[in-house]
Amino acid sequence: MSFRDNLLHLRATRNMTQEHLAMLVGVSRQSVAKWEAGRSNPEMDKLIKLCEIFDCTLDELVQGDLTARAPEPQLAIPAEALASDVVGYDEHQRRFAGRIALGVAAIIAGFACAAYLDGVAGEGMQAAAFFGGLAVGLAFIIPAGIEHAAFTREHPYVADFYTAEQRLEESAVFGRQLALGIAVIFVGVVFGACSEGRVGENVASGVLLACVAIGVFRIVYCSMLHARFDIEEYNISALEELSEEEISGIVGADRAAEVLDKVHRNRRIGAACGVIMLLATAIALPLMFWATQMGDAFWTRFFWMPWMVGGLLCGIASIVLQKR
Repeated sequence: MSFRDNLLHLRATRNMTQEHLAMLVGVSRQSVAKWEAGRSNPEMDKLIKLCEIFDCTLDELVQGDLTARAPEPQLAIPAEALASDVVGYDEHQRRFAGRIALGVAAIIAGFACAAYLDGVAGEGMQAAAFFGGLAVGLAFIIPAGIEHAAFTREHPYVADFYTAEQRLEESAVFGRQLALGIAVIFVGVVFGACSEGRVGENVASGVLLACVAIGVFRIVYCSMLHARFDIEEYNISALEELSEEEISGIVGADRAAEVLDKVHRNRRIGAACGVIMLLATAIALPLMFWATQMGDAFWTRFFWMPWMVGGLLCGIASIVLQKR
């Protein structure tokens, strides 16, 4: 019995579509179609993954006869589930967005605490607040990044399972949450401007940065949740760490050139944004310490502006490189 016959039968026992199986294995639907048509064979790591999915040995799958295996209703995917999240993509993206947003907000909250303690406590307490926020932020961001990298390696291809209704609902929620985040930041800026001379500079700076932390959390979180609907872009991003041969094996030779072009584009965008944000950090941190030492009220309150400018430049760079 051939491998293709075994694969066809095993997929039928689980009531799987080619898209479902492709997502579980980490390849495109076209790759599964080629395996079942006998036009190509999976690599060893994919064969092992198939054995894990269908609970069989490698010899049974490749050389044995599994066509007598009975259907497994308890493991079957419902027939009405034409498109479903069989790899936990949505749950993972929600968790990833929450951790990244919390990490960024924690770092800014550390700035807020340090600004509030200016003139109230010693420099040691300010440094503890600043580095404490940084440590908490990194404690969220680094594990989230590692987990996301592992997920994308495990599932470099995900079939689009979102419905049009879900996309419309998410677009409405995204608009509201984005407006809310911007409004909170605006409230902080207005408070800082209107409270000048009425409250201490440390209070104004602390409140402003606290509002920025809350607003940035909402903006980052809702933006990442909105971006999860662009599954094609996820598929492209998940392939960035693979070689050209591995990418061709996943997406197929017919789409390899198009996908590789997008992969190279994303790599250029990532490199450009990395350089921009490093430069912004190299300006913002010395500016913060200089303003604190010199007692410059304006830059003590707005030392974070280089990061905002850097974020805008990253957006512009992304648009320009995508157009090119």
